[in-house]
Parts: sequence; C-alpha cells; structure tokens
Amino acid sequence: MTRVPRGEARARLIEAGRSLVRRQGFAATSVDDLCAAAGVTKGAFFHHFASKEALGVALVRDWTETTGAMFAAHPYNAAPDPLDRVFAYIDLRRSLLDMPLPEFTCVAGTTVQETYLTAPAIREAAADSLASGADHVRAHLAQALAAHPVPGVSADSLARFFQVVVQGGIILAKAAGDAAPAREALDHLERYLRLLFGRPA
Repeated sequence: MTRVPRGEARARLIEAGRSLVRRQGFAATSVDDLCAAAGVTKGAFFHHFASKEALGVALVRDWTETTGAMFAAHPYNAAPDPLDRVFAYIDLRRSLLDMPLPEFTCVAGTTVQETYLTAPAIREAAADSLASGADHVRAHLAQALAAHPVPGVSADSLARFFQVVVQGGIILAKAAGDAAPAREALDHLERYLRLLFGRPA
C-alpha cells in the first residue's frame, strides 16, 4: 500500500466513511472497508480513532460542519422576504434529490437509525446534527411568523417539522429505491406552508 502523505489519513477516513455509510450503512461498514477505501493501514486508523464508534462520532460531526457551511453560504439566505427564503430552501432540498440516491442521504440520519441504542456518543452527535439541520430554516421561519403570526405555531416546531419531512422522505426514498417519495414530501411541505401563511403559489 502506498504511504498516505502525512496529515491526510484522517481526512481520507472521514471521506471514505461518508461514502460507505451513505451506500451501505454504518453497521455494514467495517474498519477494513474504511481502510481499504481510504488507502490507509489499520495502524493509521487506530492512530486517529480509538474505535469504529469514535470514527462514527467524527463522521457525524464532520457532516454537521460540512452541511452547515453549505446551507449558510447558499444565496437563498440573501432574499429579503423570509418566506421567500423558506421556499428557496425547499427548492434547494428538491435540487439535491436530482443526485443519485446515496448522495442525497443524510449521514447523521442513517447512522443514528442503526446506533441509537448501542452507541450513545454517536446518538448525541446525530441529535446535534439534526438540530443543526433544523437551524438552517429556524431564523427564517421566526421572521416569517413575526410578520405573519400563526396561533399555536412556533419557529421551533416548524423547523423540527422540516426535519421530519426531509428525514422521512429520505427513508421512503431508500425503501422505494427512488427519490419520488422524498420529492412528494417536500411538495406537501410547501403546500402546507403556503396555506399556513396565505401565500398562494
């Protein structure tokens, strides 16, 4: 095996983990699989991670940072109307569904489904990641509700509902082997919000 340049092994393992977990799940991904995909030795793996669970935690945290940066940098954040920002966020989510199925799945969502009882550290990292996902639209929703109050509805509850739609849509897409159910869920979410805020299409 060709020696990996100093400082690259950890990043390669994270990248390999992201790809493998999205394609075959966390449980089905072995340390040997990770090392082979990353082109590193087991010694390099255990130099950076005390266990596969430790890699899982790092993988989910990296996912949170990567996706957070992507959503924060997206042009939809600059739209002056908060509701326009919310609908643009849904459009962005729709556009991600054009990718092959493994590439629009969520590392945190996939991993926590398999490990929530057996790996508390991964569960906690995934909980933070899913909360971060809700944060991408919470501020926009809060501003929209400030301008157009809806009794009994909070930005927090709506932001969590976004995550239910996104994560549930991904699970249905996996089961169907097709993005259509995830796309349908986002369409229903948009219809619901337009009715809620009295904003016709």
